[in-house]
Amino acid sequence: MVKTESRMLELGTQVPAFSLPDTTGDIVDLSMYEGRPLLVMFICNHCPYVRHIRSQVALLGNEYLSKGVGVVAINSNDSEAYPDDSPAAMVAQKVEFGYEFPYLIDESQAGAKAFSAACTPDFFLFGADHLLVYRGQLDDSRPSNDIAVTGRDLRSALDAVLAGQPVSSKQLPSMGCNIKWRPGNEPAYFSSGLRLIKA
Repeated sequence: MVKTESRMLELGTQVPAFSLPDTTGDIVDLSMYEGRPLLVMFICNHCPYVRHIRSQVALLGNEYLSKGVGVVAINSNDSEAYPDDSPAAMVAQKVEFGYEFPYLIDESQAGAKAFSAACTPDFFLFGADHLLVYRGQLDDSRPSNDIAVTGRDLRSALDAVLAGQPVSSKQLPSMGCNIKWRPGNEPAYFSSGLRLIKA
């Protein structure tokens, strides 16, 4: 297995426009979140790093959704090569873990490219002005360590945004499995500028 770190997109980056179907077939686009902070999470079903944190992802996502933050999860993996990431499997996971936020299907992988997403999980938090204020890890927990999954790092950033306070620029990259690109669809940054770590 090859572990991949997030690219740490430059803070202050404008949120990319997106328009993607959710697991019910409804289209979700950026205009629906105008004037609201927005959390975008690139996740999937099969990755052990996501499986390790998905209960906290559900808890955190639902909690901050109720506080007025826009929250979306996006699955950009090639579902033909990885059937566990198929739309039907996404529906089952959304129900099983109680995701109250949209779980979006990025079949063309254009969404992942627009956000320069590299791994699952990969988190991007934008302020109400839709400028990037946080990108990085959920917390220090990994499948290979005994640290509890709390969502500490991302929660701290979310709380700062809701309080109108600056988010600390000391941010650590997320780590997980690389996004599973369709053959020939790999973005340029997949072969250059990524930190790939052999397990």
